[in-house]
Amino acid sequence: MSSEFHQLSEKVAQLAAMTQSLRRENADLRLNVAALTTENAELSQRMDEAHQRVAALLDKLPVAAPMPTLADNEEETA
Repeated sequence: MSSEFHQLSEKVAQLAAMTQSLRRENADLRLNVAALTTENAELSQRMDEAHQRVAALLDKLPVAAPMPTLADNEEETA
Protein backbone atom coordinates (compact mmCIF):
# COMPACT_ATOMS: atom_id res chain seq x y z
CA MET A 1 0.00 0.00 0.00
CA SER A 2 2.80 2.39 0.85
CA SER A 3 4.52 1.50 -2.42
CA GLU A 4 1.36 2.33 -4.39
CA PHE A 5 1.00 5.62 -2.54
CA HIS A 6 4.65 6.45 -3.29
CA GLN A 7 4.19 5.66 -7.00
CA LEU A 8 1.05 7.76 -7.13
CA SER A 9 2.85 10.60 -5.38
CA GLU A 10 5.70 10.43 -7.91
CA LYS A 11 3.25 10.49 -10.81
CA VAL A 12 1.47 13.50 -9.36
CA ALA A 13 4.82 15.27 -8.96
CA GLN A 14 5.74 14.42 -12.56
CA LEU A 15 2.37 15.69 -13.74
CA ALA A 16 2.82 18.93 -11.82
CA ALA A 17 6.32 19.41 -13.25
CA MET A 18 5.08 18.71 -16.77
CA THR A 19 2.20 21.13 -16.28
CA GLN A 20 4.60 23.89 -15.22
CA SER A 21 6.89 23.12 -18.14
CA LEU A 22 4.00 23.25 -20.60
CA ARG A 23 2.76 26.52 -19.11
CA ARG A 24 6.21 28.09 -19.55
CA GLU A 25 6.43 26.76 -23.10
CA ASN A 26 2.93 28.06 -23.86
CA ALA A 27 3.85 31.51 -22.52
CA ASP A 28 7.00 31.52 -24.68
CA LEU A 29 4.99 30.49 -27.73
CA ARG A 30 2.47 33.24 -27.09
CA LEU A 31 5.30 35.79 -26.97
CA ASN A 32 6.72 34.40 -30.22
CA VAL A 33 3.32 34.59 -31.89
CA ALA A 34 2.90 38.19 -30.78
CA ALA A 35 6.38 39.12 -32.06
CA LEU A 36 5.83 37.36 -35.38
CA THR A 37 2.41 38.96 -35.78
CA THR A 38 3.98 42.39 -35.29
CA GLU A 39 6.79 41.57 -37.71
CA ASN A 40 4.27 40.30 -40.27
CA ALA A 41 2.26 43.52 -40.02
CA GLU A 42 5.42 45.61 -40.47
CA LEU A 43 6.52 43.58 -43.49
CA SER A 44 3.06 43.80 -45.01
CA GLN A 45 3.11 47.58 -44.59
CA ARG A 46 6.56 47.75 -46.21
CA MET A 47 5.32 45.67 -49.13
CA ASP A 48 2.33 47.97 -49.58
CA GLU A 49 4.61 51.00 -49.55
CA ALA A 50 6.95 49.38 -52.08
CA HIS A 51 3.98 48.51 -54.28
CA GLN A 52 2.82 52.11 -54.18
CA ARG A 53 6.30 53.37 -55.09
CA VAL A 54 6.57 50.95 -58.01
CA ALA A 55 3.09 51.90 -59.23
CA ALA A 56 4.03 55.59 -59.04
CA LEU A 57 7.22 54.94 -61.04
CA LEU A 58 5.30 52.97 -63.65
CA ASP A 59 2.86 55.85 -64.01
CA LYS A 60 5.78 58.20 -64.71
CA LEU A 61 7.23 56.04 -67.50
CA PRO A 62 6.47 57.23 -71.01
CA VAL A 63 4.16 55.05 -73.07
CA ALA A 64 6.17 53.11 -75.63
CA ALA A 65 5.20 53.23 -79.30
CA PRO A 66 3.92 49.89 -80.56
CA MET A 67 6.58 47.76 -82.21
CA PRO A 68 6.04 47.07 -85.91
CA THR A 69 5.00 43.52 -86.60
CA LEU A 70 5.96 41.23 -89.45
CA ALA A 71 2.57 41.90 -91.08
CA ASP A 72 3.27 45.65 -91.01
CA ASN A 73 6.61 45.08 -92.79
CA GLU A 74 4.95 42.96 -95.47
CA GLU A 75 2.34 45.66 -96.14
CA GLU A 76 5.06 48.28 -96.58
CA THR A 77 6.96 46.18 -99.11
CA ALA A 78 3.84 45.22 -101.09
